[in-house]
Amino acid sequence: MSLEAIKAISEAEENSKVAKASAIALSKKLIAEAEENGKLAVEDAKKKAEEEIRDLKRKAGEKAKEDAHNLSRTTENRKASMQVRANSRTEEAASLVIERIVNS
Repeated sequence: MSLEAIKAISEAEENSKVAKASAIALSKKLIAEAEENGKLAVEDAKKKAEEEIRDLKRKAGEKAKEDAHNLSRTTENRKASMQVRANSRTEEAASLVIERIVNS
């Protein structure tokens, strides 16, 4: 082999080593960037999920309060209705007792 051919081969081998090292460095950099982007995406998703949970808990609490208020109002209405019926029946019962006492 001629000296020029040996130099060309050596130069090609050196270029190959440089290209390989450059490719390895680039791939490591891209992997690190991808991992960082993945971590940021996970953190962002976690924050969004936590916000959504807080919002759902708040809405559930508001609905529970509203439902309890409606139930209380319904119960009070039923109580008042039953009280009116009980009072009218008490008056009827008293009238019947008085009538029986008078008629006996």
